[in-house]
Amino acid sequence: MATSQNIRHAARILNRGGVIAYPTEGVFGLGCIPHEAAAVERILKMKERDPAMGLVVIVTDPAQLAGWIDVPTDTLALRSSADQPVTWILPATDEVPWWIRGVHDGIAVRQTVHPVASALCNEAGSALVSTSANVSGHPPARNVFVLRRLFGSLVDYVVPGECGPAAGPSEIREYKSGTTVRPA
Repeated sequence: MATSQNIRHAARILNRGGVIAYPTEGVFGLGCIPHEAAAVERILKMKERDPAMGLVVIVTDPAQLAGWIDVPTDTLALRSSADQPVTWILPATDEVPWWIRGVHDGIAVRQTVHPVASALCNEAGSALVSTSANVSGHPPARNVFVLRRLFGSLVDYVVPGECGPAAGPSEIREYKSGTTVRPA
């Protein structure tokens, strides 16, 4: 498990525009500070991902996205459990950069409950890009051995820890309608 020293080290890398890999509720994620365009571009290249698809952003508190979303009055509705994480597509303001939103009107946000991912958001003082650690179209890394083989030399730091307890990537739902966009 990650120590407070690991979390502080990762946060320093993030705040200097770096890219890290870290455990989340279901899979390892690749992350950076969302407004760091060069870091986001690195992640998109690593994943061979089309920027038009947009990216998931994690928070510990929706207020970390102030200016990017109209924070819902009922922020408890955004919470999900560790074993069934849900990413919500929320209406985005014009402040959200195209490299996060892609061609979409909304922004994909998950209020993480994973202890390592939460600690990273808190220590970095920011929301984080949280896209699955995989080459697009391939299964995401769920253990550190696969992660290091795929991305170990491409990221600035791998935060120690375990994924779980979810069995895979989060479900994605439209916030206003509740419609499932991507099943878990």
